[in-house]
Amino acid sequence: MPSTMPQAPRRRRPGAILALLAFAQLIISIDYNIVYVALPEIGSGLGFSAQHLQWVISAYAVAFGGFLLLGGRASDLLGPRRMFAVGLVLYAVSSLLGGLAESAAVLVAARAAQGVGGAFLFPATLTLVSTKFAEGRERNRAFAVWGTAGGSGMILGSLLGGVLTEAFGWESVFLVNVPLAGTAALLAFVSIAPDASRADGRSMDVAGALTSTIGITAVVFALVQGPESGWLSPAVLATALAGAALFAVFVVIERRSADPLLPLRLFTNRNLSVGTAVTFLYMGTFGTLLYFLTVYFQGVHGYDALTTGLAFLVPMAAIAVGSQTAGRLATRHGIRPVLVTALTVGGLGAVIVAATMATGASYVALIPGLVVLGVGQGAGYTLMFGAATLGVAAEERGIASGVASTSQQVGGAVGLALLVAVANAGLDGLGGRALRAATTDGLRTAMVIAAAGIAATALVALGLRKPGVKPNTEQVTEGEAQAGDRPAVHV
Repeated sequence: MPSTMPQAPRRRRPGAILALLAFAQLIISIDYNIVYVALPEIGSGLGFSAQHLQWVISAYAVAFGGFLLLGGRASDLLGPRRMFAVGLVLYAVSSLLGGLAESAAVLVAARAAQGVGGAFLFPATLTLVSTKFAEGRERNRAFAVWGTAGGSGMILGSLLGGVLTEAFGWESVFLVNVPLAGTAALLAFVSIAPDASRADGRSMDVAGALTSTIGITAVVFALVQGPESGWLSPAVLATALAGAALFAVFVVIERRSADPLLPLRLFTNRNLSVGTAVTFLYMGTFGTLLYFLTVYFQGVHGYDALTTGLAFLVPMAAIAVGSQTAGRLATRHGIRPVLVTALTVGGLGAVIVAATMATGASYVALIPGLVVLGVGQGAGYTLMFGAATLGVAAEERGIASGVASTSQQVGGAVGLALLVAVANAGLDGLGGRALRAATTDGLRTAMVIAAAGIAATALVALGLRKPGVKPNTEQVTEGEAQAGDRPAVHV
């Protein structure tokens, strides 16, 4: 006679979940940088003009930044597992489209679609990390693994891009994502428990979604196009003003909405407010350094794509060490002191790298600075997103993650635009040895300014909630419920 006893749900292995989330973060990070070293071949292969080639990069950044809030809220309303899978499927399909593209317009459209996929995938991944693992040691370890994948993936993308482009052509930097993202999407339904049904009557704030998505997209467009077209060009000015106006309308809508896309009360959580500011400043400083190092290796020392990728192996290893160390130290000492220390170490590394940059310097001379910089960068990346979501209710961590990651994208665009202008000042009309010397001087200046910005970021991070103070929330995460207790927040 068959048993009528209800069957207990099969427990998912946390190690398998964490491995999948780290793998997804690795895909995002690799995809962000993998096309950089392939740009010359893409330009010649598809007939891009020098003016329009930047949109292979910018289309991704604009779409990613513009859709992040929508992606975060969709994760809250529709479930993070669903949006995790949707984002990965978008990545796979758009990567296939990019790899098969035979015109510049199709490739730019594919990059924009990849950005939309990332905007749904990134907040869902952050939400799953913060809800599937209990606060404290378990979650710190999860963020350490996730951060290692993200930080290392940014540099691994440069290496992989060089290898694939040289061996198989530029198309391979897109096609490699198809099996990776497709496999991860399938594994999501095996490794991650189904999303809980939501019967609370919440609905999507359509007006808020439209104004925020279009407004942020317009602002990010202006930021990435400004250095190319000029900050006072009619197109850039009109787009920036339209974006600012739409964002103002968005704030009014959110104040009046009964079920807003972005509940403004979330910003009364000091950790979210401070964490968002830290993320903005981090990407405006640390997030730009990969670009300047690439220019230094290729423009000053003449490295090819593969050699440039190999040059990033040292900082990649240092980032991995920093990420893993940060998780253990945060469990013991709290997030705030470890994050501040990490930022301080990273700023010191940026100063050391700047001091050792020279037209005749060897790669070996850069290694000490790259190691110190990588350790601080990896540790900071691991901790800043975890700090931003502390004290946020479980059902709102998707939109909180969207806020933090939107500040990440905008901060990176602002920082890169400002620091590129500093680095490129005085280069017009130069050539040969004089150009190399002036380029090195500009890069050093940009690195020093970035170091000053990192120091300011460390000061902002001091505003995180003090250790031992519980956030204002009564929510229990899935991991905390399984653990059977409510550990106090240790920031």
